[in-house]
Amino acid sequence: MASDLLSAATPAYNAASIEVLEGLEPVRKRPGMYIGGTDERALHHLVAEILDNAMDEAVAGHATRIEIELQDGNTVTIRDNGRGIPVDPHPKFPGKSALEVILCTLHAGGKFGGDAYATSGGLHGVGASVVNALSDHMRVEVARNRELFVQEFSRGIPQGPVAKVGPAPNRRGTSVTFHPDPEIFGSLTLKPARIMKAARSKAYLFSGVEIRWKTTVNDGETPLEATFHFPGGLADYLSDTLAKTTTYADRPFAGKVGFTEKFNVPGSVEWAINWTPARDGFIQSYCNTVPTPEGGTHESGFWAAIIKGIRAYGERVKNRKADQITRDDLLTGGCALVSCFIREPQFVGQTKDRLATEEAARYVELAVRDHFDTWLAADPKSAGAILDFLILRAEERLRRRMEKETARKSATKKLRLPGKLTDCTAKNREGTELFIVEGDSAGGSAKGARSRETQALLPLKGKILNVLGAASSKLNDNSEIRDICEALGVQMGTKFNVDDLRYDKIIIMTDADVDGAHIASLLMTFFFTQMRPLIDKGHLYLACPPLYRLTQGPRRMYVADEAEKDLWLAKGLGGKGKIDVQRFKGLGEMDAKDLKETTMDPASRKLIRVSIDEDEPGMTGDLVERLMGKKPELRFQYIQENARFVEELDV
Repeated sequence: MASDLLSAATPAYNAASIEVLEGLEPVRKRPGMYIGGTDERALHHLVAEILDNAMDEAVAGHATRIEIELQDGNTVTIRDNGRGIPVDPHPKFPGKSALEVILCTLHAGGKFGGDAYATSGGLHGVGASVVNALSDHMRVEVARNRELFVQEFSRGIPQGPVAKVGPAPNRRGTSVTFHPDPEIFGSLTLKPARIMKAARSKAYLFSGVEIRWKTTVNDGETPLEATFHFPGGLADYLSDTLAKTTTYADRPFAGKVGFTEKFNVPGSVEWAINWTPARDGFIQSYCNTVPTPEGGTHESGFWAAIIKGIRAYGERVKNRKADQITRDDLLTGGCALVSCFIREPQFVGQTKDRLATEEAARYVELAVRDHFDTWLAADPKSAGAILDFLILRAEERLRRRMEKETARKSATKKLRLPGKLTDCTAKNREGTELFIVEGDSAGGSAKGARSRETQALLPLKGKILNVLGAASSKLNDNSEIRDICEALGVQMGTKFNVDDLRYDKIIIMTDADVDGAHIASLLMTFFFTQMRPLIDKGHLYLACPPLYRLTQGPRRMYVADEAEKDLWLAKGLGGKGKIDVQRFKGLGEMDAKDLKETTMDPASRKLIRVSIDEDEPGMTGDLVERLMGKKPELRFQYIQENARFVEELDV
């Protein structure tokens, strides 16, 4: 009887249950796989994808001008004077133009074979087609061979074939106008300041292009029209950024070197760096004009060149203290910009936040190092000032480390460390990490994967208290919160002192499911409300365990999400036979080797630093209050506004 009732209530699972998404349907069903979500950052990523295509034309030497126009009603037009997208019939798709294939097919573009573009920001062939899929209207105009062609689309579907509308004797290139689909992005609007800032940075990154900005959206701050053209490239960019700031060198160390002569490969690297006592340091890096906010191999190569160069200079002037200088010292007051162009770069994820091409580190280091040595030798006054500043920073760092080492030893003696804490053996805080893990099973795998010297573990049982609005007595009585405070060696709220932290990094490591996301949200809410300086000073991170392991013969690869998995399934791993796909449902399912290689080893893992949006600091607090506060009606309102954006429920 029970089985009969179950059969009657449960839909049949058969061949008809298998859904096949065709064309651009996967993009609309799961936009997060392609643009990282449906929030404001993802909305502006649409503009970046089309702008990157125009920049690729400029970098390839076919365009000298790009126009960006933001119109009322959330509509954007991006034009270039390049070659224009081909409109002739595509040989593999009879009856369709190349333009339609590019805009309506994933993984279609001119950047796979390597002949049309030596270096490009678009690599997966999904950028323009994704923008098309997520726009309720797109109009593409192509001026090619002195004739003008037009085609229009809606949500990825052509509204008719390519139409030749007449002669265009004085025009060339591509114009793309699109309106983001409110069904995907709701009431979000494009911000003129954000788009203009991106346009300006592109002009700095390639001195051969002029970018014209125009908008009818008046936010009271952003110019309605502007023209960007910077022959000096990144040197101009850095000079403008540090215009009113005291620097140790009158002129920054800046240059540009091609890879062809030295390495016999296409590409180049451009850089600019100076040091200042007046502000915190920063580095902004790019690959093929695409921002890489999480850095990558090109950044590693750049810093390797700088640190080796400054130590070698210290040796030449017989200052042995230069050997104490580390990369952290370089970053203190060091303001740097790095931009490289390489062929077929490998990025982490579709949104290209980090460069993973191993060769880039060697190319950049060797290209920059010789020039840095020459620059230091040619300007001994600036070189001496920079060396003295960096040695001073190194000495301060070492002094603080000794103080913290003493404090840590005494704190360890005084503190009642929680019994479930598996501590590391390091005597000082620098370089240490505390992983807050979900449950004992994950903790067991993590114990085998960790570095005993620098990595500590604190397993939590269940979900911690939602601290937003909770009484202080509840916070103090909660055992999980007490364990976190005792392990960190700090107190909460106004008594929190970031200098008391026993670990350099606090890393939240939870399962990639709904419960794991909830626990991570509760922990971030706790740190945001009770230990905000810990976030502001860059101590809080999220681990990024992979969702899948792909195996093809002897080749093995870990991937972070569905989109990356699909990309590798499409092109293979380089081995033979079928690709075996294993999905990790939780950290407890991963053995110590998997967990170490993918999530805990600093040499191969990826971490996300938890930060507050500097442009919109108040929005973070409002969102936390809305989602985690005591008013359920605010959560209900948020769910109503965003339910249509949900890509997948894991229940």
